[in-house]
Amino acid sequence: MSAPGPAPAPATEPAPERRRLVRPSRRWSRGLLIAAAGLALLSLVAEFTGASELTSSGTFAAAFRLTTPILLAGLGGLFAERVGVVNIGLEGMMILGTWFGAWGALAYGPWWGALLGVVGGAIGGLVHAIATVTFGIDQIVSGVAINILAAGVARFLSVIAFADAGGGANQSARIPEAIPRVTFPLVAGGEIAGRSTPNLFGALEGTRIPIVSELGALGFAITANVSWLLLISYALVPVVWFVLWRTTIGLRMRSVGEHPVAAESLGVNVYLMKYLGVSVSGALAGLGGAILVLEAAGIYREGQTGGRGFIALAALIFGNWRPSGVLMGAGLFGYASALELRSGESVHSLLLFVALSLAILAIVRFVRERQAGALVPLGLAVLIGWAYVATESVPSQFVFFTPHLTTLVVLAFFSQRLRPPAAVGRPYRRGQQQ
Repeated sequence: MSAPGPAPAPATEPAPERRRLVRPSRRWSRGLLIAAAGLALLSLVAEFTGASELTSSGTFAAAFRLTTPILLAGLGGLFAERVGVVNIGLEGMMILGTWFGAWGALAYGPWWGALLGVVGGAIGGLVHAIATVTFGIDQIVSGVAINILAAGVARFLSVIAFADAGGGANQSARIPEAIPRVTFPLVAGGEIAGRSTPNLFGALEGTRIPIVSELGALGFAITANVSWLLLISYALVPVVWFVLWRTTIGLRMRSVGEHPVAAESLGVNVYLMKYLGVSVSGALAGLGGAILVLEAAGIYREGQTGGRGFIALAALIFGNWRPSGVLMGAGLFGYASALELRSGESVHSLLLFVALSLAILAIVRFVRERQAGALVPLGLAVLIGWAYVATESVPSQFVFFTPHLTTLVVLAFFSQRLRPPAAVGRPYRRGQQQ
């Protein structure tokens, strides 16, 4: 009599392949739900306070532009840390991107400027990879050194290239050309065959119906008079997700960041994956720097990055080392910067939004986990709510600090859900034992 076969798996337990396919979609759905809830809450606050600039298409358009460099640098940091290398040098790679982007745009045109910005950042990433992967230099020390080195190299190159071409040691001449822009027909009033088309999003914004108006403003901001370079940058978010989570090379890169010894035992070239990840990291950061020149200013200036490389690291942690999370984190910083520039009066209304957000966070945390830790965000909500009632204005610097506060809240209350790559920051040598 033959031995009985293995017992069948319970019907309620999904197959491993099924789980692998479902979980990412659930994660994206959760992210979209959070973004929609935030927009709805912002709409209600704008309606209650009368601060229309909170949700105007102008504010959203400015946020769209200001988010892009941080997003690209954050995606760059994602590639580096997914192969196990901490990239503190994102700021320096962005600096190289700004200089090479300006030089390329002046010499050959804006598209070449964007491409050379990518090359400049990739060079910085390659230097970081040589220092950390080949020579085993401490990753933090190497990143800081690259930040310092990039600033010095940019000043030296500016003296050589820009001093006699209408610029100087700390800035270039103004770039005469710009990346082409597009206004989409039917939804933003663009043209088809020389004829104007309806402006659907503009009409929705003009209805002044809560939530509907904000959706129209957001849609109009990302479809009207928008640069092709920005659209390409945002299209990189799903591309990065697909490469890292749906391709063989992405699996190898992530395996190197999780367990390099095991990856090596399976035939993965760990050094090659680390070099590739860090070089791509620098390339994306360089593109972010080039966008600062080509889209935000139209000129190269020393110190133009303004610490955005470090902000990108905060967005990376906030986003739990996921492309969609990096987009949300970068969007917080971009929106805060846009609101600070456009409307100081709306800053006070943002206090109410922050207070309500913290109150909702406290309620969700209490209902799901029933922990006393929910009292802390609730206490902050009461404190900020009192500040909104008791004051009539607030320093505009509070707006820019809001994303930092949000990141601290995430780190404090959701640290158990944050999962960086297991081997990130650890030195590796071929043939080493576990």
